Amino acid sequence: MAVLFITTNIFSQSTKKFIDTGSVKNQFEYLVDESNNYQDYKVVKAAWLLKLKSNVIDSLSASEKKISDNLNILSSQKKRIDSLQTKFEESEIVISNLMSEKESISLFGIQFEKSVFKTLFFFIVVFLISVLLFFITKFKQSNSITIKSKLALKQVEEEFETYRIKALEREQKAMRRLQDELNKNKKDS
Repeated sequence: MAVLFITTNIFSQSTKKFIDTGSVKNQFEYLVDESNNYQDYKVVKAAWLLKLKSNVIDSLSASEKKISDNLNILSSQKKRIDSLQTKFEESEIVISNLMSEKESISLFGIQFEKSVFKTLFFFIVVFLISVLLFFITKFKQSNSITIKSKLALKQVEEEFETYRIKALEREQKAMRRLQDELNKNKKDS
């Protein structure tokens, strides 16, 4: 019974040491190093092979899960990048439209570039000032003519009044002479 206990103890220690080593590579190296030689062959304990198989399968499963998780993360990041790219392109369009609106002015529903609008506004102002100066000049000329005409009318009215008064006086003198002549003719007759 003591031999069985010692053999079990030794087997369990060597299995434990085999199990406790880290990577699959280290486990293979330990398996090759610790296995017995029989002619050209290595004799490996079945428990070690089963444990190595289990560890390799676990490592492969963990790697496959990690690869699958990484693919899922990669896929979600790709979708996020595509979404952000779409939003970026939309933002570029909005920025372009805003820059276009900033650089233009709407007048009666027609979009004008600021430089064209400024030039158009400048020509309109110059045209209106020219028209105003033209009308002011014409008004002054007309006003001058009107003042001269009023002055001439006043002079003509004064001359006419003077003529009328003289004509009235002449008429009265002529009437008096006529009356005097008539009176004289009556007296003589």
